[in-house]
This record gives sequence, structure tokens and C-alpha cells, in this order.
Amino acid sequence: MTKIKAWLSAARFRTLPLSISGIIVGTALANFYGHSNTTIFVLALATTLGFQITSNFANDYGDGVKGTDNDERIGPKRAYQSGLLSRKELKRGIIIACFINLLLVLAVVYYAFGTQYLLYLLIFALLGILSIWAAIRYTVGSSAYGYKGFGDIFVFLFFGILGVLGSMFLYTKFLVPQAILPAITIGLLSTGVLNLNNLRDFASDKNAGKKTLVVQMGFKNGKIYHYTLLVLAFIGMLVFVTANFESWKNGIPLLAFIPIFLHLKKVRSVQQPVLLDPELKKLALSTFLLALLFYFCYNNFL
Repeated sequence: MTKIKAWLSAARFRTLPLSISGIIVGTALANFYGHSNTTIFVLALATTLGFQITSNFANDYGDGVKGTDNDERIGPKRAYQSGLLSRKELKRGIIIACFINLLLVLAVVYYAFGTQYLLYLLIFALLGILSIWAAIRYTVGSSAYGYKGFGDIFVFLFFGILGVLGSMFLYTKFLVPQAILPAITIGLLSTGVLNLNNLRDFASDKNAGKKTLVVQMGFKNGKIYHYTLLVLAFIGMLVFVTANFESWKNGIPLLAFIPIFLHLKKVRSVQQPVLLDPELKKLALSTFLLALLFYFCYNNFL
């Protein structure tokens, strides 16, 4: 495998649709409340993709160095684990990715706020830097929060609350109380994807000392937690749709929960963690589908 293919593998493109779901929903909300800007949309997407790719590089590095990625791991082989990229190469890649992310953060916040909203510019620049930090510290370092069971909280906040409400604010310069509901939905579904990953890796994480919530609560309770996340996500979207219902088109995003509930049925029957691996893609793509349907329905495209 060439180095280019190795880096593409480390970037883990299958994780990218989920990462931009919050931006798509936040943009739809902004349009719903009368604000749109193609340049902000493109820059916000690029910034979020940069965060996710940086996080993927850092996870590959952090889990590889700590020995969490080993022969017991069920999912796809990682670049460091497989020897495709060295520790030094990955570290250099993370540094370069962080620099690119910083440039993207500065570009999107300056374009959105300029000097007219200097306070907003400073706040969002700080949030961008915090996002870069969170992308790295999930698995990297002795105090990596992903190894202490805090990954779920960070995913909920950064993929859901900040991703949706933050992107909406870039356009509107204001927030509305109802917008929290789609943000919670995307946050819970994204947390569900992480939890499913942790359910799949339950045994290897436990043996490696990675104390995810699933490791702390056990496999059975981890599944109950999974059901709770996804059902609450459905309720959040249902309440938003009901509160803003004008025609049948407003309910179309709820169709994305059909494959999500079929996924829950599958998870309920699974007893062996290895069988959960195919479900990761299903849940991630279902969340992306929800974001797309929400975007189309609340932009009057249907």
C-alpha cells in the first residue's frame, strides 16, 4: 500500500458523513429562520471535516501507542497498528492537520463575523481551538478523556449542541429555543455511534484499560444505554416536527428513524460484540440521512 493510500485509510472516510450531519442540520435551521450563505456553508463543512480527520489521525496514534489497537480489536485495522504509518509520521500528520484546522477556523469565523461582531469572532475562534484540542485529547496523552469514560459527553456536545447551534449561529447571529431539539437529536445519535463502537470493542477496551462507559457499566447495560440514546433522539425530533408542523412534508425527516429502529432490533438480539460492527455504518448513515431529509424539508425543496 502506498503512503497516500495509508493516509487515506487513516482519515477513515466512512466516519465523515456523520461528522457533517450537525452542520447540515444547523444550516437548515438557519435557512428555516431566514438566513443562508453558501460560503459559510462550505467553510463550516471544511472545518468540521478537518476536525474529524484530525481526530481520526489522533485516535489511530493514541490507541496505537497505548496498545489498545491490537489483535483483539474487532474493527478495521488501523494505519499505525498495521505498520502502514509510523509513530513519527502520524504525529507529523496530526500537527499539519491542526495547522490546517486553525486556518479554517479563522477563515469561517472571520467571514461570518468580521470585525463587526468582534466578541462573537473571539468566542467562536476559542471554540474552534477547543474543538481541535478535543479532537486530539480523546485518545492522546496520559489524561486522554476517552479512556476515562468522558467521550460520550464530548461527542454529544461537539457533534450535537455545538455542531448544530454553532453552525446556525454563524448565519443568524441569534438562537431560538426550539433549535435545541434537533441539536439534541444529532448529539444523541452521534453518541449512539460512539457507544456502538464501544460495545463492539468491549472486550479489547476492557483488557487494555480503556474505561469507556460500556466498560464501566457492562455490556448488557451498555445496550440499554444505547436504546435510551436513540429513543430520546427520536422524541427530540418528533417534538420539533410537531411544534413546527405545517404539512406532511415536515414529517419526512422522521422516516430516517425506520432504519434506526430496525438497527435497535438487531442490537437487542446480538450477544456477541463482533456482530455489531456492520451496525456502525447503518447508524452513522441513518443519522446522515436524517440530516439530509431535515435539510431538504426545511428548505422547501420537497
